[in-house]
Amino acid sequence: MGKLNIGDKVILSPQGLQQLIKTLWEEGYTVIGPRLGDGAIVYGEVRSIEDLPEGWGDEQEAGRYRLRRRGDKALFGYNLGPDSWKRFLHPPRILLWKAEKTPKGFRITHNGHEAPRYAFLGVRACELHAIRIQDKVFLQGRYKDPIYMSRRANTLIITVNCTEAGRTCFCASMGTGPKAHEGFDISLTEVTGDEHYFLAEVGSERGSEILERIEYRAAARDEVSEAEERVSRAAESMGRSLQTEGLKELLYQNYEHPRWDEVAERCLTCGNCTLVCPTCFCTTVEEVTSLDGGSSERWRVWDSCFSLQFSYIHGGSVRASPKSRYRQWLTHKLATWQDQFGEIGCVGCGRCITWCPVGIDITEEVKAIRENAVKKV
Repeated sequence: MGKLNIGDKVILSPQGLQQLIKTLWEEGYTVIGPRLGDGAIVYGEVRSIEDLPEGWGDEQEAGRYRLRRRGDKALFGYNLGPDSWKRFLHPPRILLWKAEKTPKGFRITHNGHEAPRYAFLGVRACELHAIRIQDKVFLQGRYKDPIYMSRRANTLIITVNCTEAGRTCFCASMGTGPKAHEGFDISLTEVTGDEHYFLAEVGSERGSEILERIEYRAAARDEVSEAEERVSRAAESMGRSLQTEGLKELLYQNYEHPRWDEVAERCLTCGNCTLVCPTCFCTTVEEVTSLDGGSSERWRVWDSCFSLQFSYIHGGSVRASPKSRYRQWLTHKLATWQDQFGEIGCVGCGRCITWCPVGIDITEEVKAIRENAVKKV
């Protein structure tokens, strides 16, 4: 089959995808991919293509998610579920250290982590962009997160380009999808119809080495064109869009816009949007001591700017109202994030819209502020 170079495109059959999964496990990777679970598409261990959600898609709208049966045997025919890859690279709860009491004092019995070796299968372009954003948060700058660093270094990424857009997707307007252009080891585009195949693109030396171990064939020009056409149709059929021009200035100049009061009347401050968001990264630290005082543990857990405790400073919370908390979240995500990290913190995946219990839509909120801005931007 010969040597594959970065940028080469080949064709895998569903059986070839099965070989790919098998090879990854043989290489010592724990393969994480889409599965059916709890009435949704979630991410978990995948040992064969039988674990993938064959023939399942989804219907999404603001505050609504439903699985649906497709008319084909697509393995990646869904949009996005509530899970993001953040859960594996930046775990929602992780033990930082543990100490136990001894006759001579306290002894540290846990201080460090063995990073799992993951292969992510089915990463969408917007999610890949979210991983890149978290790379910037955790790996660049003066302080680096050792837990994220070790997990990220051990991870192989296989993207799947979107060939259908969801009703809450707006990645095209954010420039983050529906096609992955870089940052992956292998990229797949699934094509169903008279023939079921995957157009695979090599993205790294690691990806090349893996693909060379499985059966593939050369990609014909019409097969490449068909795959690319399906991705283009997805880009043209986005359910939503977000105008990003002048967005930071717009929000900075409209801290007292009446729309903040309107959205606060609906917002439950439940934090669902931050939990499903693939870029939100805030955490807190919990100290747990045994009842007999013999041991103590320190845990890092996800936190949310929607909780009262998040902005608590001796004597009370800085942001006590739902209005102030929603404004903090949206303004940070779309404006002050740019000052911190040089780009917007939203990738257009639409999860915050779908999984908001009351259907608050970030694109609609920005549109409403823009249409009646104190200062037009």
